[in-house]
Amino acid sequence: MADPEIKSFEPHLGSQSAAVTESRPVKAVLMAIAFAFLAIFLLLPLIVVFHEALAKGIGSYTEALASPDTRSAIRLTLLVAAIAVPLNVIFGISAAWAIAKFEFKGKAFLTTLIDLPFSVSPVISGLVYVLLFGAQGLLGAWLKAHGIVILFAVPGIVLATVFVTFPFVARELIPLMQEQGNGDEEAALSLGANGWQAFWYVTLPNVKWGLLYGVLLCNARAMGEFGAVSVVSGHIRGLTNTMPLHVEILYNEYNAVGAFAVASLLAGLALVTLVLKTLLEMRYGAEIAATRGH
Repeated sequence: MADPEIKSFEPHLGSQSAAVTESRPVKAVLMAIAFAFLAIFLLLPLIVVFHEALAKGIGSYTEALASPDTRSAIRLTLLVAAIAVPLNVIFGISAAWAIAKFEFKGKAFLTTLIDLPFSVSPVISGLVYVLLFGAQGLLGAWLKAHGIVILFAVPGIVLATVFVTFPFVARELIPLMQEQGNGDEEAALSLGANGWQAFWYVTLPNVKWGLLYGVLLCNARAMGEFGAVSVVSGHIRGLTNTMPLHVEILYNEYNAVGAFAVASLLAGLALVTLVLKTLLEMRYGAEIAATRGH
């Protein structure tokens, strides 16, 4: 029985016999509902974002993006993503390899913990970090005594971002590794390869497209995260404001052009992510089909 995570790619893999049994009017209605939903809740907001960003001309748009606070928010967003994504890649590969390839006590518990950020509000996760690292928190006095700053600084933003994004890579790799089994690694070991060589030359190439897919989703969430980052950042302009936080500040200051200009950058990143996601799904789906064929 296929893993639920793998089923999301079934439209690329299997037949469409279930769909063709429906009558044409039913298919037309379903397609109309789907396209109308996408137009209202996805396409229309995107149009509004770019329209408002360019409402006062390209000059005002570029001026808004060139402001020091905006450039600082862009740099911080890219920095946080550049730190959080590699950390999640390391964790995701390690967790997926352990869960898919080995049996050990606590395996089910580890799998459950990986899904924890999906069930916990990002705001709650940010508050947890405040309770841990705040001035009155559990570790606050020790951190202050040693001159270590976590909250209202880059480390706190990175920690919050890592927490909300760490399931993405692992949840893509676990079902793929489980689907492939241990046969290739066992063959490599029988031919004299050590554990590292089996991982580097066999396991990793077998999951490279799933890994790229997970990295893409993780990066998109890292750059767009608002709730957890908002709690731990302190909203210090030019220092701890990421792009989503900067959008909120500009909008609250009635700087609509500036807010929508920064929002248009995030929307552009989302569109690029969507295109890459589609391409990876096609390639990823073909790889899964080839795996099943064997």
